[in-house]
Amino acid sequence: MAVVNITGALAGNQFEPSIAVNILNPNIMCVVAVDTSTGPTLTGFYRSIDGGTTWSTTVLPQPAGYSGAEAPTIDYTFPSTFIVTVHVFNGINDGTIVSYTSFDDGATWQPPVIVQLGFGTIVHNDEPFIAVDRSPGSPYRGHAYVGYTPLATTSSAIFTQRSVDQGISWEPPDRQSSPRGIHDRAALAVGFSGEVYAGYIITGPASPSALIRISYDGGINYQPPIERQSTFISSVVPAPSPLPVPNYNFRVQTNLSLAADISIGPNSGTVYAVWNDARAGYTDVLLCESPDGLLWSDPISITSAPPGTQNFFPAITVSPFAGTIRVIYYSNQIDGFLLDVFVAESFDGGASFSNRRLTTTSFNPNGVSPVPTVLIGDYITAATYAPDNLAAVWMATTPPTGKLDVYFGN
Repeated sequence: MAVVNITGALAGNQFEPSIAVNILNPNIMCVVAVDTSTGPTLTGFYRSIDGGTTWSTTVLPQPAGYSGAEAPTIDYTFPSTFIVTVHVFNGINDGTIVSYTSFDDGATWQPPVIVQLGFGTIVHNDEPFIAVDRSPGSPYRGHAYVGYTPLATTSSAIFTQRSVDQGISWEPPDRQSSPRGIHDRAALAVGFSGEVYAGYIITGPASPSALIRISYDGGINYQPPIERQSTFISSVVPAPSPLPVPNYNFRVQTNLSLAADISIGPNSGTVYAVWNDARAGYTDVLLCESPDGLLWSDPISITSAPPGTQNFFPAITVSPFAGTIRVIYYSNQIDGFLLDVFVAESFDGGASFSNRRLTTTSFNPNGVSPVPTVLIGDYITAATYAPDNLAAVWMATTPPTGKLDVYFGN
């Protein structure tokens, strides 16, 4: 399929897209993103019923008392349920996490539900990420899990909450990380038997590392106990922000992305972690794998990108049908300045990767801005749909619009 500009006909900018697909009916695809088409920063919702060829566009209604929204993510569970989690706010105040649920493939939505309230600038919950259990081997199938980051002036932490009724209500939070570190975004994945993998990267104040905790009882308890902190995945060298390229001024976070193989293939049960890392002197995408979330391989580069290029914002999806690993990411490897989106694919459980370009036109991250832009979003995402296909969404400023738009490709 050709690359599709989902939001090109809209006013304003759209960025930070997240995609989910109905496993039973892959024609149904739902995407959310930050959307300024109506003026304020709101949650854009885009829906395709023909496998990504055409898209309808709207915005989800704001909860009362909040002026803005950003960082939305979406996931799917059987048979026709999509759940969205969003950070809503008033300027820098009142960072609150809310969720929306659709039981009819995104045709209609329940009113927003408060997941966790924020209070002024003291408690500002940010950067939610949702994962829903749809593993055939799980007794907790249908449970939804959200991770988020309460931000403070010089520290932050990673929290998770679960819903056992598909986002209609949410249970109290669990803290997954030290409350005194510097964290950005939570990473969540659900394993073959319903294991919940809650991961994150602590970027400071010392020894940046990727870490993980695991729940074996559907999100009630996590191991190791919080007083023993978390299981070590890998050391991390955060990407410089902005990246050291002339006329780049956009923020680049070093966030973890997790996925688990819930197929019945030879690598069923394997857990994968990816992030952008600057240990080689330039920013590359690294991957670790684990048979159980406890013992992790050494990190490997998966991009085959030339040394000195910049490769960042990785997002991983693992096929529930075949175990195929796919990681999408931005790269300037073609031009040195202009950006493209690539996918690294492995059909052998991560033993080898091949890379292919998803974008058809390289784009200037600054778009039509007369000065280098400070934000292109903090993530892009991918999903897998039957029989074993990639569904990827990303932000690009490709002409003729030149603004921040959400694109779909596979």
